[in-house]
Amino acid sequence: MKLYGFPLSPFVRKVLVVAKEKGLDLEVVPTNPMQPDDEFVAASPYRKIPALDDDGFCLADSTAIAVYLDAKYPDPPLLPADPQGRAKAVWFDEVADTIVMAAGGPMLFNRFIKPKVLGQECDEAVAQASAEAVEGRLGYLESVVREDGWLDGDFSLGDIAIASVLKSLSYADWQLDAAAYPKLAAWSGRVSARPAWQAAAEVENRIMAAAGI
Repeated sequence: MKLYGFPLSPFVRKVLVVAKEKGLDLEVVPTNPMQPDDEFVAASPYRKIPALDDDGFCLADSTAIAVYLDAKYPDPPLLPADPQGRAKAVWFDEVADTIVMAAGGPMLFNRFIKPKVLGQECDEAVAQASAEAVEGRLGYLESVVREDGWLDGDFSLGDIAIASVLKSLSYADWQLDAAAYPKLAAWSGRVSARPAWQAAAEVENRIMAAAGI
């Protein structure tokens, strides 16, 4: 089973953590969608990362891949069985991908990708505006996270997705303000302490080091 992408992306990290939670040993193929090879294009016709090749079954989009892995390897479940829990897991996954990451993407691009990868100057005004936009989206998460648990009952895809976005933003020298968001900070610590998260982080660190970034 091959996973195409680069774990700096929260979407790639999301799938990698899901796989580790399932005890799966994915082969991560570092992939630049701007310089695709034929195998990657076969798995991701729109050249989006991540993409999965599971013995010839190809699928792109992190949420689609996560749902596929959860159905194929149901233990432990990352999409709750009860309707409300499952809906909330999908909701938080959507919040991560299209609300928090959409807000923070310009910060990551300007403070990390432009100087570290592209050799370009950061537009700090754009980055700062992006950082402020992220802060404006954390209040809701602080209000719903459970002090002794997860975003919505049991640990789920939603927790993985939100945590994956916050990890990507940390590459832009952004840190979650624990004083302003104590419940969210404690939740983040619980996620990062999970063995699957730590195993995924080892893979990520190895790939980032090999790339020299």
